[in-house]
Amino acid sequence: MRLLFAGTPAVALPTLAALLDSSHDVVGVLTRPPAPVGRKRVITPSPVHALAAERGVPVITSSRPHDAATMAALTALDIDCAPVVAYGALLREPALSLPRHGWLNLHFSLLPAWRGAAPVQHAIMAGDDMTGASTFRIEAGLDTGPVYGTLTEPIRRRDTAADLLGRLAEAGPALMLATLDAIEGGTARPVPQSADGISLAPRLHSADARVDWSLPALAIDRQIRGCTPAPGAWTTRDGGRYKLGPVLPVVEDAGLAPGQLADVDGAVLVGTGSDAVRLEAIAPPGRGWMAASDWLRGARLPADATFDRTEVGSDV
Repeated sequence: MRLLFAGTPAVALPTLAALLDSSHDVVGVLTRPPAPVGRKRVITPSPVHALAAERGVPVITSSRPHDAATMAALTALDIDCAPVVAYGALLREPALSLPRHGWLNLHFSLLPAWRGAAPVQHAIMAGDDMTGASTFRIEAGLDTGPVYGTLTEPIRRRDTAADLLGRLAEAGPALMLATLDAIEGGTARPVPQSADGISLAPRLHSADARVDWSLPALAIDRQIRGCTPAPGAWTTRDGGRYKLGPVLPVVEDAGLAPGQLADVDGAVLVGTGSDAVRLEAIAPPGRGWMAASDWLRGARLPADATFDRTEVGSDV
C-alpha cells in the first residue's frame, strides 16, 4: 500500500524504520514543524523529519493537516493508508477522509484504557500491573475508534515512563505491520471499543509533577516514575526548585515528618504521609544531577530540614 506516515518524536522512529523496510511504500511523512530544542532553543527538525530526510522520503511539516496547503500536498500523494505514531496534532475532516483506508494510530495503551496524550505516564502513576499498545482507526473522538489489534506489556516494579515507553516503541512496529497487512489483504476486522473501562490520560504539565510529601510513599514513588523524564518530578525548599529522580520506598519506620530529610547510614531518606522514601538522585537549583548523598553532605542542612509540603497541583 501507499502509506503516509505521521509522527514527530523519537518514540515514533522504530515504526517508521520498520515501515520503510517493509513491502509497503512510504510515499511521504507528515510531522510537526521544526521547534526550539535545548537551553539555547535551537530550531531543530523533529526526529521523524530527520530520519525521513536521511532515507530520502518527502516530508510535509504541518501542525494543521486539515488546512488547504497541507491537504493539497497530502492529496497529491494518493494515499492508501496513514499510519500514525505520536504525531501530536489534531486530525479532523477533511484530512480524516483522505486515505482510502483511513488513519491508523498506534496508541500505547490497551484501549479504552488511557485515552489521551500520556497513556504510559498515567498507567504507571495509577499503579497498573499491565499495559500494552493498540492499533485503531482514528475518528473524530479522542482515541475512540475501532481497534484492529493489541499487544500486552507488563509494567515492572521500577519502570519509569521512559523505560516502559521504550519497550512499547520497540514492540509496536510488529503490531502496526500486522494490521497494515491485514487491511491490505482484506482480513482486518476492527472491533468497536467497549463502553466499560474507559479512562483518560491527559498531557502532564509541570504542576502535575510537583511532589506533595503528605501523600503515601507508594503514590509518590509512582508519581515520580510516571513523570520521568518528562515533565520531571520536582519539589521546593526555601524558594529553590529541586528536580528529583526516582525514589525507593523503605519499610522501616524512620520517624520522619512529611518532607523531612535525614541521612540514615549514608542513605538520604525523605518522610511522606506513610513510610519514608530513599532519594537516589537530585538536581539542586541551577545545578546538574548528582547523587542525593553527595548533595546532602555538601548542603550542610540543619537536622530538621524539610522539603516544602505544597499541595499537588500548585506551581512556582
